[in-house]
Amino acid sequence: MADDVTTPKDQTPEPAAADAPAELRGRVVAALQECYDPEIPVDIYELGLIYNVDIDEGGNTAIKMTLTSPMCPVAGSLPGDVERKVGAVEGVRDVRVDLVWEPPWDKDMMSEAAKLKLNLY
Repeated sequence: MADDVTTPKDQTPEPAAADAPAELRGRVVAALQECYDPEIPVDIYELGLIYNVDIDEGGNTAIKMTLTSPMCPVAGSLPGDVERKVGAVEGVRDVRVDLVWEPPWDKDMMSEAAKLKLNLY
């Protein structure tokens, strides 16, 4: 895929390449910000659970994500929720969500806003 961007810890999206318009990337991120682990009142994007968003020139989107724990009660449903919400974004053609465990998630992957909301300072 043409636009491979790894989400930095501060969750600031990198500039999009010409073949993956910034507005499409913004809509995909907005969809990710509508997905929550029901036990944590912060969206999965701010939690740092999204490791990579790759959008090619055709709108095909590949997402690498993790969970806070392999024993997470939503392990079976959250990736499907991500796929449905991102798949509904205008301009997204196909979505593939890969659940990965490396690197293991930890609280340092959370955005500053998420840490503040959860009083982790």
